[in-house]
Amino acid sequence: MATVTLSDNAIRKIHQLTAEKPEAGLRVKVVGGGCSGLQYRMEIDSAGERDKIFERGGARLIVDKKSFLYLNGSELDYADELMSSGFRLVNPNARRTCGCGESFVV
Repeated sequence: MATVTLSDNAIRKIHQLTAEKPEAGLRVKVVGGGCSGLQYRMEIDSAGERDKIFERGGARLIVDKKSFLYLNGSELDYADELMSSGFRLVNPNARRTCGCGESFVV
């Protein structure tokens, strides 16, 4: 089944970020750039008619159709750690990532 999943931590963080905009969700895009050629971009946004929406626990993840080709099968997680905090994508389509972990190759 074609999907992108959300961890429990990601759901909690998306709820926090969209508390004042219940119709919004977290948009994840794949764009050109970074050391390895592709990178993720995330923002709070509303869905368009051509977007794919993945919802779990009332949290929405919005992905445009082009980005979905790179993200299918991925899981979005959120970590709040001492040295780094933020959303992380576990993407089985990425063959390798750069040293800093900010970009990837498929």
